[in-house]
Amino acid sequence: MIAAKVEPIFEKSETSEFYTIATLGSHSALQILKGAHDEGFRTLAIANRDTERLYRSFNFVDEVIGIEKYQDFPKIVDRLENRKIIIVPHGSFVAYLSLEDHKKMTIPYFGNKAILDWEASRELQRQWLSAAGLNLPRQFRNGAEIDRPVIVKLYGAQGGKGYMFLRDAKDFEERAGLLARRDYILQEYIIGVPLYIHYFYSPLTGKLEIMSMDRRYETNVDSLGRIPAAAQEGMEVQPSYVVVGNSPVSLRESMLAEAYRMGEEVVRVSRDICPPKGLFGAFCIETIITPDTQFYIMEISARIVAGTNLFIDGSPYSYLYYSEPMSTGRRIARELKNALLTNSLRRVLDDSSVL
Repeated sequence: MIAAKVEPIFEKSETSEFYTIATLGSHSALQILKGAHDEGFRTLAIANRDTERLYRSFNFVDEVIGIEKYQDFPKIVDRLENRKIIIVPHGSFVAYLSLEDHKKMTIPYFGNKAILDWEASRELQRQWLSAAGLNLPRQFRNGAEIDRPVIVKLYGAQGGKGYMFLRDAKDFEERAGLLARRDYILQEYIIGVPLYIHYFYSPLTGKLEIMSMDRRYETNVDSLGRIPAAAQEGMEVQPSYVVVGNSPVSLRESMLAEAYRMGEEVVRVSRDICPPKGLFGAFCIETIITPDTQFYIMEISARIVAGTNLFIDGSPYSYLYYSEPMSTGRRIARELKNALLTNSLRRVLDDSSVL
């Protein structure tokens, strides 16, 4: 682990009450805004017409800007650029805004936008994780190569929508029409326990923290798991992997060291692929743990994930670090506050940000 030097505190440094933390009203916005409020920031939700009333109902949300749909966010960027606003991105930014929209945005932005290219591309993700020395499932270039069960994964952050289980090459041929004109990968289906590990890396201290862990509840594949295989014969129900919720998980302590090492290696390699800052802030490694307690890495999310919403009051792991309620959303706000207090805000913002 490489420790970073923290700059000295200056008496005239701006503090959190001078800034507003803003995010799209979706995904993990409530956690982000509650954490920002608890750390002394003002808060802003950019909500669509369906969710505007929800965000106005919470006292910790100081302001709500309504837009017709989230894809309209670039239309209000000019209004936000003239204010002391810091954007905290989450999965809905990835789902609704293009990479071009992200890169054009000059509002102060928590995180490194350069890493988005590596997150968005399944091929680049695999290069990144492979360079980190992590255990990856086999990937097939085309249907003819398939010699074992696979899962078809579409590109983008869509909560598992459109994912497909295939038994073999013949199964792929029969269903290939459903994948026409879509970007996807064919990944070996690993049988084991899914585990999503939520991390936070601080460029101010050079420390990595495991914040929490979860597993996803997916419909209808989790429901099918309750039906005996013999009873499923003839049902003609295809497994679906759409995420509808999350449940908390506590990992065996003997396996924590490996989980921590994987996070460290991901951060280390990120500085090589996106120098000099690399990956910082919240991120998540999606794993499958096999019966021999081996981690297989499915993918990485280079920002806060919705599974952290389970831990708005903190998790067993975050409590070990802080001895107080510390969600990932609040940890982001704490990092921003510490950066303000040490006159080092630029170290935790994308380089394109305007200050």
